[in-house]
Amino acid sequence: MLISGVQLTFSTKIAFLGIGLMGDPMVRCLLRAGYSVTVWNRTHSKAQVLRAAGARPAVSVAEAVSGADVVISMLEAGPIVAQVLQEALPALPAAAVWIDMSSTKQSEAQQFHATLEAAGHAFIDAPVSGGVGGAQAGTLAIMAGASSADYARVETILAAMGRPTLVGPAGSGQVAKLCNQLIVGATLTIVAEALLLAQAAGADAAAVRAAIRGGFAESKILDVHGQRMLERNFVAGGQVKSQIKDMHNILAAADAAHVTLPVTQLVTQRYESIAETYPTADHAAALLALEELNPGQRLGDGPDQLS
Repeated sequence: MLISGVQLTFSTKIAFLGIGLMGDPMVRCLLRAGYSVTVWNRTHSKAQVLRAAGARPAVSVAEAVSGADVVISMLEAGPIVAQVLQEALPALPAAAVWIDMSSTKQSEAQQFHATLEAAGHAFIDAPVSGGVGGAQAGTLAIMAGASSADYARVETILAAMGRPTLVGPAGSGQVAKLCNQLIVGATLTIVAEALLLAQAAGADAAAVRAAIRGGFAESKILDVHGQRMLERNFVAGGQVKSQIKDMHNILAAADAAHVTLPVTQLVTQRYESIAETYPTADHAAALLALEELNPGQRLGDGPDQLS
């Protein structure tokens, strides 16, 4: 089947740039779906690991994107995406589709779109939510910013990694991701406050969590991260430093949209208070930030699990 010039079959050639905690399982989902995937990473050994799963490691960005119908980037931040994009541009085949699944600023995504469009290519910003577990299971929430025609060209590919939704024009995917992270960051902080209050006031914090599940306070964060807090399990899924980056991007987007987000400002300050001490801990370490604010109060009695 042909849609806007790209054949949506398993013969579609994909280049995947960035093999980290998320990129590795996302590539494996694409391979299981039957796609041909070439992989590249600055640390080449991370790409080499995927050879056994059926991917073809490339030693350079140019080699990776040469002949690719679709390029997917999953990189640390906007400036790195910009650098890799510039390395790739001379080698991109005509009318290639670039899907950036990294978390960047809306303004950066819009610039990537302008750069690629000027060179005759399509761009989609499609950040994700769901963490490493969602990437492994192929159940990521994928928020896509693109024209409806460009989105139709790659919807099947995105569906191999999770549940894609078109949320607006280029740049809108990043807005949706920021809204997601705003809710995640704030809810993590509130769940930490609720559990610490329960214990400090004499209740059984684990029993309180069980009691309020199923009511209006129920959430995936109360379910998953509430339990992690009770177990003091801060082994990273989403890291504190990544949450802080997202919070700063949220505030930048709010400034650009001329709105004030007072709760987000406060949540950002709470995460910044542990930026140097626990940068690579899971963002459930919002509990640790709260405990630093309340000397003598500590949820549970187990040791902190940080690695």
